[in-house]
Amino acid sequence: MTEELNQNQLSIVAGTIFDDVLSDSNYEKLLDQVDGICSLITKLPPLPREDGQRWPAPYMTVMDWGHDERDYAAGHPGRAPRLDDAGWKKLVGHFKGLCERANSYGVRPVLHPHCGGYIEFGDEIDRLAEEIPNELAGFVLDTGHLQYAGLDPVEWLRKYKDRLDYVHFKDIDKTVYDEVMGEHIRFFEGCAKGSMCPIGQGMIDYRAVADVLAEIGYNGYITIEQECDPRNVENSLANVKASVDFLKSIGYKI
Repeated sequence: MTEELNQNQLSIVAGTIFDDVLSDSNYEKLLDQVDGICSLITKLPPLPREDGQRWPAPYMTVMDWGHDERDYAAGHPGRAPRLDDAGWKKLVGHFKGLCERANSYGVRPVLHPHCGGYIEFGDEIDRLAEEIPNELAGFVLDTGHLQYAGLDPVEWLRKYKDRLDYVHFKDIDKTVYDEVMGEHIRFFEGCAKGSMCPIGQGMIDYRAVADVLAEIGYNGYITIEQECDPRNVENSLANVKASVDFLKSIGYKI
């Protein structure tokens, strides 16, 4: 893998757990996934570490996912069902266990609030931050998921500046988003309809994002993402290029 990555001038910034973190029956499988991912990424050449970057990459990104009752309520804090105390305690316990396993490999785990999972809305992010200390895990905040959940990305990047180890960039097409919010639809079905668009063509003010990242002194990695229907990927390269070109045009150094 190292040879292939080097030939293509690529690096791995993070491994990812994107699965049902709540279910007891799925937990051992997730621990096995952490073992497999961390065993691999710790053998890869390390990425450059920037001045001020808190933790070396690659990271272990951890997201909860896979619950229909939340998937159909993505972006709707008022109607999304919430976990009771027992369910929340179990979810946090599983997050802690996965993060402890990643730490045992010397890999920094980062928690990713994600639309359609049980960590999406502001109260859930705050509660998770209170119960999982920075010594155990940081956060990767995703501008697109924050905006989709009704949160201001600039405000939340600032709010969790002391926990922010990694950032994801996306943008949201307001017309499609408004349409999707009026439908009974899964999160990725909304993405398939075009709710996520190239950066600079959507709702998020990336000049303000640049300003807040400079204000808080963020010097970690940023991944530019383009979520779309995997069956319709013919425009993926053009969309990513459009995102990169826009970010460069407003002063981002890429």
